Amino acid sequence: MTRDGGLRLHMRRVLDAPRPVVFRALTESQELVKWWGPDGFATPSVESDLRPGGGYRIAMQPPEGDLFYLVGEFLEVEPPERLSYTFRWEDPDPEDQETTVTLSLRDIGGTSADLVLAQGDFATERRRALHEEGWTQSLNKLEKLMSSHVSA
Repeated sequence: MTRDGGLRLHMRRVLDAPRPVVFRALTESQELVKWWGPDGFATPSVESDLRPGGGYRIAMQPPEGDLFYLVGEFLEVEPPERLSYTFRWEDPDPEDQETTVTLSLRDIGGTSADLVLAQGDFATERRRALHEEGWTQSLNKLEKLMSSHVSA
């Protein structure tokens, strides 16, 4: 994980599954609910119109507390290489602002995928750190899901 100028987040994972399988996990509702969100969170529903200009809405349920929603618009949808979308909370924290998430996938020998995530710009370092924690936990779950896909 590295940071460049500005309040941006950069993360990278090598996933033990081919790019098309990883891309489906990043975009298909029935796959997203399996790994999306920080530890302990549930994802009761995902609504998605997967095309540039299409929108999405993800319901997130914390272990304690009320259901809340993440919404945005798809900017780029290029299977199985790239996905970019806006990211905003339906009822944002005063420190939140809309960010852009870009997920890029590079093929590694046809059996694995290199996933690079970039998100920004954040309004505060505290919000960037919160997203870093959430993405780290979510990507841990995605990594486990992709490993189980290969062994299945």
